Amino acid sequence: QVRLVESGGGLVQPGGSLRLSCASSGIAFSMSAMAWYLQAPEKEREWVALITSADYTTYGDSVKGRFTISRDNLKNTVYLQMNNLKPEDTAVYYCYTGKFWGQGTLVTVSS
Repeated sequence: QVRLVESGGGLVQPGGSLRLSCASSGIAFSMSAMAWYLQAPEKEREWVALITSADYTTYGDSVKGRFTISRDNLKNTVYLQMNNLKPEDTAVYYCYTGKFWGQGTLVTVSS
């Protein structure tokens, strides 16, 4: 079965960094585009970043220049490096591919 498991969230101060991980199983990972989304409390889920099977990347405007998505095909894992974090980044971050979602990992940016 398809399984996506996020990890790496936590509490950080503004300006700090986190690296999120999404470990996958049950998919042809190297052939799959992977994405990160976020969902803040009482708001709709929104797209953050995408990486294709050819390692092309795109980002939402709010995170360009601060976040980097990457993948390790040997580990079937996609990452989101989050730098210069802002309070507005506070949300549950979800991994997504091909109709499947992970359970999310909470990122809280606060002094």
